[in-house]
Amino acid sequence: MSGPGAEWALDDPALARLVTERVRRSRSSFYWGMRMLERRRRLAMYAIYAFCREVDDIADGDGAPAQRLAGLDVWRRHIEALYSGRAGEEITRALAGPVGEYALDRADFLAVIDGCAMDARGEMVRPSESRLDLYCDRVACAVGRLSVRVFGEAGPAGLDLANTLGRALQLTNILRDLREDADMGRLYLPDELLARHGIAVREPTAVLAHPSLGAACAELAGRARTQFAAASTAMARCSRRAMRPAALMAVTYRDLLGRCERGEGAGIERVRVPPSRKLWYLLRHGIC
Repeated sequence: MSGPGAEWALDDPALARLVTERVRRSRSSFYWGMRMLERRRRLAMYAIYAFCREVDDIADGDGAPAQRLAGLDVWRRHIEALYSGRAGEEITRALAGPVGEYALDRADFLAVIDGCAMDARGEMVRPSESRLDLYCDRVACAVGRLSVRVFGEAGPAGLDLANTLGRALQLTNILRDLREDADMGRLYLPDELLARHGIAVREPTAVLAHPSLGAACAELAGRARTQFAAASTAMARCSRRAMRPAALMAVTYRDLLGRCERGEGAGIERVRVPPSRKLWYLLRHGIC
């Protein structure tokens, strides 16, 4: 194999442990979906996830915006070095093999960094519909596009799935994390949506206290359900076995969306899918 990724650095047990522990410590909902994959694909996904966590942690850090943006610029240089065959940082070394083996697109890694920069700059307070869609594409769909290539579905159906499911998952996250995001000074509900429901205030906690918030959230939840339906159509065109991790994430997040719609957590506690339900979904999709 030539080009980036000619060396499968993840055969190094220390490097494999590093990315595995990075995922395990995160307690991410994506962990069990990735666990379904055979070893090389699983470790490739762990490396992708470790990269995403690194840049997301920078965007969410305590430093000044300029400091966080500088940290993200470091990662842009790491990605450029990776695609020039000069990966030196540990996570980019772990990514080198998957980049070559699964033809991962540099633009998708850079898109994730650009999405995190939108957070670091403080842009995501009542964004326009177009800015929110761009943000979803960068922080969710781009990760999906990387993922489906690792799963083995790099064709049009796989890309359609990445783009529709990515948006569905991100919109669900927005509804789940309203309070947590408001505490960080963020509000991902789009301006046009809020205006339609007569919500003129801009300060995040004031928006959450508005009596029309429920109706606005219901409309956004309907949009997420439309994206889930489109993802199901795309998934039906893909290999069922290859898409098991995506199917697990879709059913788990549909459940989560339903709980948000029913008002679980009352906007105070983060809504969660109970472990018993997660286990059932894992058994259902893990043995198909």
